[in-house]
Amino acid sequence: MTSPTLSPSRRSALRAAAFLMATSAIGPGFLTQTAAFTNIHGPDMAFAILASVLIDIGVQWNVWRVIGVSGQSGPNIASAIHPFLGALLRVLVVFGGFVFNVGNLAGCALGLSIFGVPQPLGAVLSALLALTLLARPRAMKPVDYFVQWLGFLMLALTATIMFMSHPDYVEAARRALRPSEIPTGSILTLVGGTVGGYITFSGAHRLLASGLSGRDAASEFDRAAITGILVTALMRTVLFLAILGVLAGGTQSLDPANPAGAAFRLGGGVLGEKFFGVVFWSAAITSVVGCSYTSLSFVRGAEEGLLRSAFLAFFIVAALAVFLGVGRPAQLLVWAGGLNGLILPLSLGVILVASRRVAVVGNYKHPLQMTIAGGLAWLASVAIAGFGIVDLLNRL
Repeated sequence: MTSPTLSPSRRSALRAAAFLMATSAIGPGFLTQTAAFTNIHGPDMAFAILASVLIDIGVQWNVWRVIGVSGQSGPNIASAIHPFLGALLRVLVVFGGFVFNVGNLAGCALGLSIFGVPQPLGAVLSALLALTLLARPRAMKPVDYFVQWLGFLMLALTATIMFMSHPDYVEAARRALRPSEIPTGSILTLVGGTVGGYITFSGAHRLLASGLSGRDAASEFDRAAITGILVTALMRTVLFLAILGVLAGGTQSLDPANPAGAAFRLGGGVLGEKFFGVVFWSAAITSVVGCSYTSLSFVRGAEEGLLRSAFLAFFIVAALAVFLGVGRPAQLLVWAGGLNGLILPLSLGVILVASRRVAVVGNYKHPLQMTIAGGLAWLASVAIAGFGIVDLLNRL
């Protein structure tokens, strides 16, 4: 999706930002949600994916454009509107990211356990790998290549299971436009998991760090944002079709404890189970990296030096300690999921207000179609927050 007139370095920066966003979204929860909802809705899940992608574009298009034009990070934009909003956004994103990292490290442990690695050891090795990749602030090339190659690997292995399971592509395409029922709750959950919390800012902050900003870079931010969403949508679609084929093959339902793993095993046998281990670990470790990098960008003054190292060490090692101490912290993950949904209307609302503030964007005029798309996405984000609050109250 990049223009041929772009320099190689700019094309590389756009691709890196898009994949950082996509792989941040494609975590253990992403795989589990997609499998569980396909198990519930069947072919109608195609409509949920299409609807969620349209909402995701409305969110990311606005967020990346305003961050790019202003040349400021998300929390700095929020602080320009009101200092309290900036502080609140920093706290919510960093806290929510920390709790999600506990789940991400649990996903790393589960993925490696399929190959016989004890779960505690798998989590420790994965945490050390993430720290090594993020150790040098001005050497992000290893991170960029890491998330891109693992992103391609996840797509390739999941596509293999899709072809082996022989889904009904025509029926899925038909239901994408004419579902038998509209799975509203699932659509909102998918949106929250794809562009909620820290994920909204991950790629845009990476693009800022590469030196791109200003009105001249607006179209590049647009390309990278939409590319990231489309990569995420492609992975979800391929996974959905793989599971749909498995269900059509006579399986009544998937194991609710691990629906994605069950689908890979039923679709590909022993090989499918190994594929699942690779895909699940890849999804989890890239989310650890993306979550840690983005949360770091919300800590004032932590771009480099001792504070950066100290924050990363605490952020990853403390999450590892929580996992090793209490196992998979289901209650914390429930609260983090609700928090993710609550962050989205705040972050998107801040961006939409900032798009009209001269103090933030100067004489830039935000396009009407983007404002409309963002407004509709904001309404969806409010509904997501409502669903999250109700779900949390029901679990208390």
